[in-house]
Amino acid sequence: MMIDPKTLAARFPGDFVFGVATAAFQIEGATNIDGRKPSIWDAFSNMPGRVFGRHNGDVACDHYNRLEQDLDLIQSLGVEAYRFSIAWPRIIPEGTGPVNEKGLDFYDRLVDGLKARGIKAFATLYHWDLPLMLAGNGGWTARSTAYAFQRYAQTAIARLGDRLDAVATFNEPWCSVWLSHLYGIHAPGERNMDAALHALHVTNLAHGLGVAAIRSERPHLPVGLVLNAHQTYAGSDSPADQTAAARAFDFHNGVFFGPVFKGEYPASFLAALGHRLPQIEPGDMETISQPLDWWGLNYYTPMRVSHDPAEGAEFPATRPAPPVADVETDIGWEVHAPALGDLIRELNAAYALPDCYITENGACYNMGIENGTVDDQPRLDYIAEHLGITADLIGEGYPMRGYFAWSLMDNFEWAEGYRMRFGIVHVDYDTQVRTVKKSGHWYGELAGQFPKGNHRPA
Repeated sequence: MMIDPKTLAARFPGDFVFGVATAAFQIEGATNIDGRKPSIWDAFSNMPGRVFGRHNGDVACDHYNRLEQDLDLIQSLGVEAYRFSIAWPRIIPEGTGPVNEKGLDFYDRLVDGLKARGIKAFATLYHWDLPLMLAGNGGWTARSTAYAFQRYAQTAIARLGDRLDAVATFNEPWCSVWLSHLYGIHAPGERNMDAALHALHVTNLAHGLGVAAIRSERPHLPVGLVLNAHQTYAGSDSPADQTAAARAFDFHNGVFFGPVFKGEYPASFLAALGHRLPQIEPGDMETISQPLDWWGLNYYTPMRVSHDPAEGAEFPATRPAPPVADVETDIGWEVHAPALGDLIRELNAAYALPDCYITENGACYNMGIENGTVDDQPRLDYIAEHLGITADLIGEGYPMRGYFAWSLMDNFEWAEGYRMRFGIVHVDYDTQVRTVKKSGHWYGELAGQFPKGNHRPA
């Protein structure tokens, strides 16, 4: 059944922000143009066995060369905000050293183009494309990278900050720490707890240094952090599985939320792995825990875990438990919208959190164009269902301020290459033709109701 956008719109306050989201490496292409140098994702993609079909980001959606048309596309959808990321390898191509003016020029045009169209600009400074040169020093495992990030943040905000509506330091550090250094799925593809633990603290430190850099340039620019927090459900009611879920919460959420919002790593995590963390220098935790103006949640699917009874199982000593819902997306992720509500409630109970934007939510369904249209009803249903949960949370008094659909368009889906499609706009990679999907038309109709009169009381 079709959920009427006007009916759903009535459940949101008039100043709720509806937007769309992308990331630089996933859409821009033009990897060797205008002074950009390689990132760790260029190296990773070009190594066989890492990314499906050896796909890479060389062309992607060719957004770098189609900027004006793509900004027109965003405007045509009627959304109020666009969340994009800035490519560090375009701004400071070697991570340290010379600043590349042509890279800054591109984001000038992007931000000016958004302003000219009345669209809010939500920038992310780091969405995984670390300049490859920094890998020579150890990448995110090296403390020096945190200071390189601080300078990059200051450089980008000095140039663009006067026209941004909000900025995030990092996107999903869970991925750039655990998925990239412990599980080996993302660049640089390490499978090493010690490397991951170093990357964890250096990333947290870089976030804090970045916040300080942003505030030194633009004291009133709302600064936040985007986290793909995991709703960790126990696979059963057994005490062993329940405590496993609590450990998983600390390992997957607490190691980021704790330092940022409490100034401390979780006790269970420190007891198990603290001796393998890099040196925590005096002042680090204060730097990491500077107050934020907002935080972003990227949510797709719950995490279900059981206790791992294997001898010597490393903290958090869990293994996956089976899904409960019988619906899954084309990438194999369980669809369970109530987890979004459970997660927001649990995180707000555990930490003193500022305003929240859902900075990514969406679904992978790979249907193509038939008779000029893309009927992606399951994606529409997914988005509507999760927006319904978001409206419930607002009704309960949680400060949910906006929602960004992932993604504006089909793009390079990291290790999955181009075979997985998350867009509300279809991309034909041979012709680069964009076709708004059924979900995109519906989402545009919903977004078009905003901003409207019934703003929430200040």
